[in-house]
Amino acid sequence: MGNKKNGFEVLLFLAVFTIATCGLVYELVAGTLASYLLGDSVKQFSFIIGVYLFSMGVGSYFSKFINRNLLNTFVDIEILVGLIGGLSSVILFILFESVYYFQFILYLLVFVTGCLVGLEIPLLMNILKDRIEFKDLVSNVFTFDYIGALLASILFPLVLVPQLGIMKTSLFFGMINMSIAIILSFVLKNELKRAGLLKLKAILSFLVLLTVFIFSEQILSYSEGKLYGENIIYTHTTSYQRIVLTHNKSDYRLYLNNNLQFSSKDEYRYHEALVHPVMSMANKVNNVLVLGGGDGLAVREILKYKDVNHVTLVDLDEGMTKLFKTNSVLAGFNKHSLTNPKVTVINSDAYIWLKECTQKFDVVIVDFPDPSNYSLGKLYSLNFYKTLNKSLTQDAMLVIQTTSPYFAPKSFWCINKTVAQIFPVTDAYHVYVPSFGEWGYTIAANSLSEPLGNVKRKADSLRFYDYDYSRLNDFSKDMLAKDVEINRLDNQILVRYFDEEWGRL
Repeated sequence: MGNKKNGFEVLLFLAVFTIATCGLVYELVAGTLASYLLGDSVKQFSFIIGVYLFSMGVGSYFSKFINRNLLNTFVDIEILVGLIGGLSSVILFILFESVYYFQFILYLLVFVTGCLVGLEIPLLMNILKDRIEFKDLVSNVFTFDYIGALLASILFPLVLVPQLGIMKTSLFFGMINMSIAIILSFVLKNELKRAGLLKLKAILSFLVLLTVFIFSEQILSYSEGKLYGENIIYTHTTSYQRIVLTHNKSDYRLYLNNNLQFSSKDEYRYHEALVHPVMSMANKVNNVLVLGGGDGLAVREILKYKDVNHVTLVDLDEGMTKLFKTNSVLAGFNKHSLTNPKVTVINSDAYIWLKECTQKFDVVIVDFPDPSNYSLGKLYSLNFYKTLNKSLTQDAMLVIQTTSPYFAPKSFWCINKTVAQIFPVTDAYHVYVPSFGEWGYTIAANSLSEPLGNVKRKADSLRFYDYDYSRLNDFSKDMLAKDVEINRLDNQILVRYFDEEWGRL
């Protein structure tokens, strides 16, 4: 009798563990999708976690009104959490381009999932209150709950998203929820009322999730096709981002987390403006460092100079650099620059790598993604530029992509002002890239023997840049900003500027 009783308790604690793990996974899925589709990742994640925790409190409050059929209700919650949470990513992907009130649906799903998860702990405690001593009951319930949350937070970025992707992750955990519900309905059939009905609901729900899981690639292709409005020819999810390549007539477009990275029609304007001013002005270009730029397009431009002996590219995402080495279309864009014998590719966090770097570089080209979150914002901080300066030769030069001075003037001039705190010589310039609009850069050095714009070398076969730097650094009134702050690690003002300015668009 004792073994049966213990088995009953362990099974319910396992259910709590599963609901806690799956519940957090569903919210991580919602937060990731929101940041992919809506941008403003800092706000989206913060709001979603806040709504989730609040809704758990709401669920816990309403649990006191459930007084009958507690065990049946507990199993029903397991089924509902699995079904709603499992299908949440599918619903959000499909409805993003179709429903005006997308954010309402997003937060409704988060709220409902949180309420259901919030119901389960009080229910379990009521079910077991006469079977286990109170202090042991509370300790065990919260132990299983928090361990489940920890497991979800570790598995989600390291295993689940890289291996399954966002959509399959939520469906997979929905099936885990449903499997526990099926086990409960069979093992506890003598404790349950209408156990047969619960079995049927759990099995049918599992089959629904399994069917959607099987066809998830087709569903994802359909939803992304509507999202991008272009012919998708390649998709891949890495530990850090969702990569989508589209093709429309003669134009290839690369999207990272739903943000356009480049268009093959005009990326040359961006990359020539990024690379050639600094490469033509620097005293030496023997040893060049590229931070970011995992697509290899900046490296392609650097290799046009015969003086270059070695290029080191540091990019966090191995999936990105591997793709641009091996995919025939993408490797064609960068002229196979990432497999050039002069090039060394290092997959590492640039901040950490620079702190340990002992090399000195003649030219540094910083091609990071825009500062849309705090992990990227640190790469535009005062502390980062101090660290970077230690890896420069005495007469080295660097250039940094600094977002759009037209759409985000505060962000643009914030970066420029931050750089100017470290480097005595600083200037800003911009170019027009049709796919992006006006785009800006900051060029800097510790010292210059000659004025900016003095050309020491040229590369052949440029389509845009004509080595007349003076044409690029004239800013109209609508691209200026006053009273911007310096971006420091402890304030991350740049991320707030960026969210504010690009959020309007």
